[in-house]
Amino acid sequence: MSVAHRNSILRLINVAQRTSCPCHGCSSGHSHASPHAMSQLRRLATPVNHVEKEYAFEVAASNLRFGDGVTREVGMDLKNMKATKVGVFTDPIVAKLRPMQATLESLESEVDLPYEVYDKVVAEPTEDSWREAIAWARKHDISHFVAVGGGSVIDTAKAANLFTVYKDADLMDYINAPVGKGLPISEKLRPLIAIPTTAGTGSETTGAAIVDITSKSFKTGIANRALKPVLGIVDVMNTETCPRELQISAGLDVLFHSMESFTAIPYYERTPRPANPILRPAYQGSNPVADIFSLWALRTTVTNLPRVAKDPTNEDARRQMLLASSFAGIGFGNAGVHLCHGMSYPISGLNKAGPKYKHPGYNVDHPIIPHGVSVALTGPAVFEFTAPSSPYRHRQALAIFTGTTELDPSITAIPDSDIGLHLYEAIARFLDGLGVPRGLNAVGYTSSDVEMLVNGALPQRRVLDLAPGIGDFAGEDGREHLTRMIERSMSY
Repeated sequence: MSVAHRNSILRLINVAQRTSCPCHGCSSGHSHASPHAMSQLRRLATPVNHVEKEYAFEVAASNLRFGDGVTREVGMDLKNMKATKVGVFTDPIVAKLRPMQATLESLESEVDLPYEVYDKVVAEPTEDSWREAIAWARKHDISHFVAVGGGSVIDTAKAANLFTVYKDADLMDYINAPVGKGLPISEKLRPLIAIPTTAGTGSETTGAAIVDITSKSFKTGIANRALKPVLGIVDVMNTETCPRELQISAGLDVLFHSMESFTAIPYYERTPRPANPILRPAYQGSNPVADIFSLWALRTTVTNLPRVAKDPTNEDARRQMLLASSFAGIGFGNAGVHLCHGMSYPISGLNKAGPKYKHPGYNVDHPIIPHGVSVALTGPAVFEFTAPSSPYRHRQALAIFTGTTELDPSITAIPDSDIGLHLYEAIARFLDGLGVPRGLNAVGYTSSDVEMLVNGALPQRRVLDLAPGIGDFAGEDGREHLTRMIERSMSY
């Protein structure tokens, strides 16, 4: 490990284990943390004298129930859990559709099961939209949460749940460091049941919740196992009304969840080893359990996402994509994602003030680069870059994209040094077949935006540090690598 990398990690540990101000450039030495944050840090702080590599990984995922029509069981589930006040989260569009109708019919079929509906979740949620949802949940003292919708809805419900339990906490207390304080979650949260209506985020299986920090023009979030739903109800009938463009974008998220988690650094290379098990992050690096789920999800997505794009009503393809979404969620929920996601956050965040691109098929009144699309735009360049770190894993991925196996002569004949270029071309062809914009130029970014996009990606240390072959993102090498990948992603 380089001295620079070791020093940067120690700086992050100091931020996490001291109560002094973690803001950049502050020299006062005084505490700026909330009383809640200070008490949490004092309780958990354990001196770390040197940086050690991780030696263990943990596996966590929500319980999953998969089947056609299983949404009708949610009322019984909540009754079994002895719910006293159910908060149902959704968005204005899903509120009018069959999945929400089925959910409410199930709740109403149970005696003495009061519920309230919050239908103001916005696509690509922001700090303001999260604060509004949190205030609503606190006001109604929700005992059990239900989220009916895509990742934006499920993630908003996770945040509302967290801050209903932590009534005095500020949003930034739990936002991932170094953007927020990244405090550990030690209290038991209230039960959350997630009912996805898209095959994409896998949020029904994970402890991750993503939010757009509009003041900084990029996304980040909260990642902690405590956030994960107690149950994910995965019902193929709930994606029947999902528009084609949304199904493609959601499917792209599955594709890169599985690719990134499968190629993340091994868990035993991650530093620092936590001083307390509660500090072990949800995103741990690739590991044998996550690999199984990620590889299956990748293979299933490469086979079935083109089928969905060709015919969004194809029930078998939609069913397979729902399974792939949940499998990829288990994979990345325990291994993590890296560069595609780290760079996607400024790509989508800066769009609102910059290119103002509005993706076809999205019925919104503001610019939007859907999350899956923002992740895919850098995909070819990312895996060209990471391939030398693990040629065998990238060769396996290439075989999947080309419909062969890693033992096929057409794959084995490729030298390790050329795997990255072949994978770049294979991913680009796959995306082109789905009608994905052909690089950052196609959504309005130009070469003059590269530095701005790099600056927006650099704070995403939670995911960037899981990238293989890149080293220290606090130093110039990280900036140089990101710059090269973003330049390479301008068009393909």
